Amino acid sequence: MEDSKSDFHISFFKPTTEYARKNRNMVIWLVCVWAVAIFGFQIALYILEKPTPEDSFLKYDATWSQVKSGEATVSEMQDFSYAALSVLGKVFIQPQHKTALDNALSWSVFQIADSSQQAMIMAEIVNFETLAANITDIRDEAYQQSKLKLIAMVSPILGLSETDVRTKILPLELVSASVNSLSDEDIVLIEEAMPLYLIHNQSVLTDTKFLGFPFHYFYTAVFLLILFVVLCLIYCVRTDKINTRLNIVD
Repeated sequence: MEDSKSDFHISFFKPTTEYARKNRNMVIWLVCVWAVAIFGFQIALYILEKPTPEDSFLKYDATWSQVKSGEATVSEMQDFSYAALSVLGKVFIQPQHKTALDNALSWSVFQIADSSQQAMIMAEIVNFETLAANITDIRDEAYQQSKLKLIAMVSPILGLSETDVRTKILPLELVSASVNSLSDEDIVLIEEAMPLYLIHNQSVLTDTKFLGFPFHYFYTAVFLLILFVVLCLIYCVRTDKINTRLNIVD
């Protein structure tokens, strides 16, 4: 006697019942809405974006040819230093770019300063480097005093105001070993770094503010989350209606 077997065949793409067909159609529709909301926005960002330089890049671009040729005026050297500090203040910067910009900044300071200033600045940079290498706590009084002294000495030379946030990192970026010249390697790295860190792809979707957020932040962090919850709610409500229509009782 042969065993009777029940053959259950369930396929999402080939539903065999009206309920399964309605459920499939609804799931496909909801997934399509979700996909368009995510990938459509990314495509729109890509289509609308255009490279937009920061003000610091414009300063760099206007002065760099004179700086690397050694023919820059004091004002041009200050603008270049401003741009270099703008990059050095960023959170993520590749080590080789940081080294090149540190060297260029230190060289720029000594190009602007007169001989008496150069001697005092060099002595304080060496002192600060020694303190920085030996401290265990950045609140160390001697370290902090040396840092403030360097800021006070170098900020006026670079034309930085006391309230400019760039002055806070200035002592950390000056190096005593690279004040006499700007190497060819540093020049190549600087030309690579400046557009990398100071030119950004922007569009109306990134520049528009909505509820205090850049619109693309709001869209990806808030709107898509709300949309996901709404789609889940729609699925639940529609499923209940389908069950009622087909007399299906859970």
